[in-house]
Amino acid sequence: MLPSPLSRTLTSPFTLIGERLWLDFVNTDDVRRGTRVDLLRDFESLVRFLEAEDILDQERASGMRRRAQQQPAGAAAALVDARRVRAALRALAERGAQSEKIRGDALAEINRVLGRSAGTRRLESRADGSFARAFVPVGDAFAGLIIPVVESAADALIAGELVRVRRCGDPRCSRVFFDATRNGRRRWCDMATCGNRAKAARFRERERGEPINGEHPAASRHDRERVADVAAGPR
Repeated sequence: MLPSPLSRTLTSPFTLIGERLWLDFVNTDDVRRGTRVDLLRDFESLVRFLEAEDILDQERASGMRRRAQQQPAGAAAALVDARRVRAALRALAERGAQSEKIRGDALAEINRVLGRSAGTRRLESRADGSFARAFVPVGDAFAGLIIPVVESAADALIAGELVRVRRCGDPRCSRVFFDATRNGRRRWCDMATCGNRAKAARFRERERGEPINGEHPAASRHDRERVADVAAGPR
């Protein structure tokens, strides 16, 4: 029995904070409460991710689920391939700006996926009046599933966006994102989670009088007051 659209919406596990499709895809390999969590645990999860990103509409998603039931080996192979692509894209996100080899490896993986998939690219209208590009595979429908993901990564390479791709500043978090801020100083994948945890940790350190960035808070205040007194001169 196929899950209902409502149940899929209410139980979606994906946090789409990457600002780019390919980065959201990388973030399906997540770390939660210190434990690695693969959000692409089965083919259904892959379809749900593509639905969450509006890559598959309800009709196409239902079609992929029916095909997966009819061809379980094809669905399993598509999931393995998606994870392989994800690993290459994570390396690109985390170290691609510094490593020509990693960029080359990612390029080969992108071209591998693009080269094996036949289909038609279309511009389609959505129910809200907006428009979106769509890829309609011909032949092996499984092969075309992650075409939009690798095209998103290709767009990032073409636009030179790797220098703005960041990993979350919380060492316990593995999420990556595109920094679209004007000053390029975004540190956290999400202020509501990692950002707030960092603020709370700094507050607790100040309350306990523990060193912050190697400097004791009380000593820092005392030193600043002494400098201010000297600068002010005799009273």
